[in-house]
Amino acid sequence: MTIDEISHLDVDGVRCFADMARDKLPLPGTKKRLEEILNKKIVVLDFRITKSNKRENSDCLQIQFLCDGDVHVLFTGSGVLIDQIQAIKDKLPLKTVVVKIDKYYSFS
Repeated sequence: MTIDEISHLDVDGVRCFADMARDKLPLPGTKKRLEEILNKKIVVLDFRITKSNKRENSDCLQIQFLCDGDVHVLFTGSGVLIDQIQAIKDKLPLKTVVVKIDKYYSFS
């Protein structure tokens, strides 16, 4: 930028780095295991899909949700939950229940 452009810069209109780098920040909340929220009503607030630290060549879904008025996060490698949440990603927040059907977890 030139000095003239800098002197006319509207600093209030400049984007914040934290807003653009948000995918790298952890989602705040108390960690829960999937089994702890089975069959309970939750409100999914946000999610991230990253590479799994536990299984090679697998994805990990991090979900931020409200349950009983508290904010929590959970981590899962469930392919079904990953597929389901990607299908509705533009409709968050939403109410749901996580259920177990045979060997699989699903939003209901």
